[in-house]
Amino acid sequence: MFGYYIDLALRSLKRNKVLTALMVLAIGMGIGACITTLTVLHLLSGDPLPGRSATLYYPQIDPTTRGNTEPESLMTYIDAVNLWQAKRASRQTIVVSANVKVFGPQPGARPMGLSTVATTADFFPMFDVPFAYGGPWLAADDGDKARVAVISKALNDKLFGGGNSIGKSVRLARWDFRIVGVLDAWRPTPRFYDLYGAGTFAAGDDVFIPFMTSRDLAELGIAGNGLDCWDQLTDEVHLENQPCLWLQYWAELDTPAKARAYREYLVNYSEQQKALGRFHYKDKPRVALRDLMGWLDYNHVVPSDVRLQTWVAFGFLFVCLLNTVGLLLAKFMRRAPEVGVRRALGASRRTVFAQFLVEAGSIGLAGGVLGLLLALLGLWAIRHTPSDYAALAHLDSGMFLTTFVLAIAASLLAGLLPAWRACQVAPALQLKSS
Repeated sequence: MFGYYIDLALRSLKRNKVLTALMVLAIGMGIGACITTLTVLHLLSGDPLPGRSATLYYPQIDPTTRGNTEPESLMTYIDAVNLWQAKRASRQTIVVSANVKVFGPQPGARPMGLSTVATTADFFPMFDVPFAYGGPWLAADDGDKARVAVISKALNDKLFGGGNSIGKSVRLARWDFRIVGVLDAWRPTPRFYDLYGAGTFAAGDDVFIPFMTSRDLAELGIAGNGLDCWDQLTDEVHLENQPCLWLQYWAELDTPAKARAYREYLVNYSEQQKALGRFHYKDKPRVALRDLMGWLDYNHVVPSDVRLQTWVAFGFLFVCLLNTVGLLLAKFMRRAPEVGVRRALGASRRTVFAQFLVEAGSIGLAGGVLGLLLALLGLWAIRHTPSDYAALAHLDSGMFLTTFVLAIAASLLAGLLPAWRACQVAPALQLKSS
């Protein structure tokens, strides 16, 4: 029976090609706009570490004299190192990044300004970072201030032709670092672990070195792009004892109970630091502990204009559907004599209703094909904009399926009223008038 309905639908659509084209165009334009904006929203608001994000937390404490209601987002050197050395979490890591001059192994190689992350050994297992060669440096290397480095796949391809470069050297400024690991392709979206560095949706970092090594070689200038000082600086290079917020800190806590205990630890730590005269809150410690997705929401990672564009696109689709409803109503009611004859020959209202819904769904399927082409065109246009997330604008398999599901669902919704009106036709009146 369904095949018969499809055959009837195709005959009806061919009978009035202009009207059919207008309906397909209306649905296609609405679907194209929606899928373009939905794809961008989906890419920007997705979970960067599915299955692990619920165990990763961003602690916040506030040593400043500003009196904010919310704790500061960055930490001082003293607080970050104190928490790191206390080892109250399953894993913990300090993160800060900056552009550093990097030289290849070739004699006379020109420097490249590359995003370099100073962190600790736990960074790599915490964030499930994949390796093509080697692995992360040892925990002992953090304390020993070892001059070791992990480099990205892209940098390894550029400097060493993609081969195994473990044991070779790369120069940062005027110091040589021994390569202990080469990452496989890795670009979490968004760049959650360092929202204050190269950019929320920037390409991956190229060099990773131990944090303590970066402080031993403070002239590297890895102080982060979010350096925030609340009092007068006495040393702009050595920030260890300066009243400045510049470090990001992450803790891995496997269970909700551990998360509650860690938050209590942050409260106790703040009270101890107040007793030492370092913290200056009045009523109660300003602390927070947000999981990864909560941290992204707190920082409004998804640009507000992307959300607004998505709502505007759905509004446009709604207008397109209203036009489609009018066109389907005119088309179906014009076939009232045909419906009257079918009803007189024994066709039920349910049969007529199903036939017209199949016809509306066929229009939706054609509109989905057009919408897919328009969405691909829209995403291509986004990739040529200066936005830092532009390169991510690609249609994945999930959004491909969503295109057709949304198109068919929208057309069926638009066809409900016209189909219901058509199946209410009285056979006797139509036979008498014909």
